Amino acid sequence: MADRIAALPSLMPPGLVGPDVHVARFRQARAGRRSAVVEDYVELIADLLDHSGAARQVDIAARLGVAQPTVAKMLKRLHVDALVVQTPYRGVALTEAGRCLAARSRARHRIVEDFLLSLGVSAETARCDAEGIEHHVSQETLDALARALCRHHDGAAP
Repeated sequence: MADRIAALPSLMPPGLVGPDVHVARFRQARAGRRSAVVEDYVELIADLLDHSGAARQVDIAARLGVAQPTVAKMLKRLHVDALVVQTPYRGVALTEAGRCLAARSRARHRIVEDFLLSLGVSAETARCDAEGIEHHVSQETLDALARALCRHHDGAAP
């Protein structure tokens, strides 16, 4: 497999890119890492609210596999960022901004996952891979994936 990948022609010129390009690439990657956790939390909160009508700290911790103090710290950050509202004994609710962020994150995930499925990736692998890719892909690339999906659904290859 590695030999086949190595034999693929690249569309990129070889060699070291300029410093400005390097900076832009790493800036995008760092921003993706910072936003990934926030997006995962608001998306999970939205899912819990849609599924059971409540998003409790204990449920969030269990679903993310983290300790409750970790969730409490993140919920404070999300509150400061005006993405959630916490009510004692009632759990967490999303603000309008939180609902919008959750919807955008779900849409990004769906496009990436559907694209991977269209390539023949198994459903479980596509779901797992999309979870990471969705946070790091640029809007330009996401738009290209969506266009390829449309062509694929219209009968042409992606």
